[in-house]
Amino acid sequence: MSDDRINKSAEEPSVETAELFPPSDRRVFLQGAAATAAALTLPSWTRAASPAGDLDGIRAEIDKRHDEAVKRLQDWIHEPAIAAENRNMNEGCTHMMELLREAGFSGVTKVPTDGHPGVFATLDAGAPRTYALYFMYDVKQFDPAEWSSPPLDAALIDRPGVGKVIVGRGAVNQKGPEATLLAALNAIRSAGRKLPVNLVFVAEGEEEIASPHFHQVVHRPDIAAALGKCNGVYMPYASQGLGGDVTVFLGAKGVVELELISSGEKWGRGPRKDLHSSNKARVDSPAWHLVEALATLVSPDGNDPVVEGFAAKARPLSDSDKKLIADAARRLNEADAKKSMGVERWIHDVSWQESLEMLNSRPTINIEGLVGGYTGPGGKTVLPGRAVAKIDMRLVPDMTAAEAIAALKAHLVKKGFGDIEVKVSGGYDPTTTAADAAIIHAELAVYKSHGIDPIVMPRLAGSWPGCVFTGAPLHLPAGHFGLGHGNGAHAPDEYYLIESANPKVQGMDGAALSHVEFLHELARAT
Repeated sequence: MSDDRINKSAEEPSVETAELFPPSDRRVFLQGAAATAAALTLPSWTRAASPAGDLDGIRAEIDKRHDEAVKRLQDWIHEPAIAAENRNMNEGCTHMMELLREAGFSGVTKVPTDGHPGVFATLDAGAPRTYALYFMYDVKQFDPAEWSSPPLDAALIDRPGVGKVIVGRGAVNQKGPEATLLAALNAIRSAGRKLPVNLVFVAEGEEEIASPHFHQVVHRPDIAAALGKCNGVYMPYASQGLGGDVTVFLGAKGVVELELISSGEKWGRGPRKDLHSSNKARVDSPAWHLVEALATLVSPDGNDPVVEGFAAKARPLSDSDKKLIADAARRLNEADAKKSMGVERWIHDVSWQESLEMLNSRPTINIEGLVGGYTGPGGKTVLPGRAVAKIDMRLVPDMTAAEAIAALKAHLVKKGFGDIEVKVSGGYDPTTTAADAAIIHAELAVYKSHGIDPIVMPRLAGSWPGCVFTGAPLHLPAGHFGLGHGNGAHAPDEYYLIESANPKVQGMDGAALSHVEFLHELARAT
């Protein structure tokens, strides 16, 4: 998941707690404390709708299979599938399919696309209701030199103030939460229990390149028919901040990823290949040509898109959206957010609440990277024949990826940069789910059963291809769910929490149990 999360309050456990329960003993203590707390706050289905002992038996299996679940995640991290590098994609797909069979899914099928394959499977429990699961098996690229622990080692590390974590690429985005849900399904199965809902599973291997072919998976007739029987779709998520707080999102921004390529060959000016820089006195520069084109896309400070028609359909925040954000601004800690991001000011020096409003409502045009000419040590005195800008554009309702791309191309032509190649690698529309949808009610019910009063935000500032579910023809409500914690998505030292130092934050076992609770809540949600 392209995951620009809202930064949570960084409340940490007391020094006394850390000293009383060192890492070797803390898991035993926390499991006992969690069991006691869970017994006091079980949602109503465990008391009324389920046979006696169901949850106890599943909880026992989760605990019994803790090491197995951790190893499953570590093994998965050891084998990365990186779509951007075309690395281990078939192996990643096969691994995903093996994990599904292990968890009890049937009809596990590789789904060919014009790019990397997807995966489809079902788990029929004979239940009245059916829900879809969305997974991804690909991860972002990485540079091992930037990591304190090798990104494919999946090492278990004690992180001060957090607990025991697995550090590795894909640990929280998205393999940790996905492996936790699989741990829950394996525990239900080994406890001899039936799922309270039927599951339709779809996965892709191109989420980290903006899902250019996922629609081909979802729209395959047999898969579309199975999804058409679903009451909603959800993806597993590590929702907790370090203080135990949870944010629920009612949607997500859309995204387009592309490259703008300036070359002497296409332009008809400048060199066709790198040239000695002394010739800049008489030869045009494709690199400067690209810089000039980029400058026309945004306001002089780089913050406001000025592409004509790009944001014409952007839906402003509603009054109810603004109330949700105002509540979030009161409850989230601005200083902690700035510290975790390494920033001192918001653009235009806006207030904390305004920054959250902008995060939820503003479309953006961002430069991910600029590549051209020589970038090695020292200088090389060349006039580059080619320069590339990697761009992402974030979209809000009611914008569409297709219209955003068309507006960008038209703008470049109008401004005299029609020679610059626009190479789109992927993209999709925003998503929105109503606050009164049953799946949102179920999320809130489980969180509240744990004594958590969730913050609700209009949308996630990051993106996932949920529009294939929430849009035509399926129109399914969609959500993210899961207790537990992790951080560092797309960054060095990405981690996922296994054993928590803070009783308010669930480790992997508690997060797995929350998925069991959520599935039962979905079975009874209206």
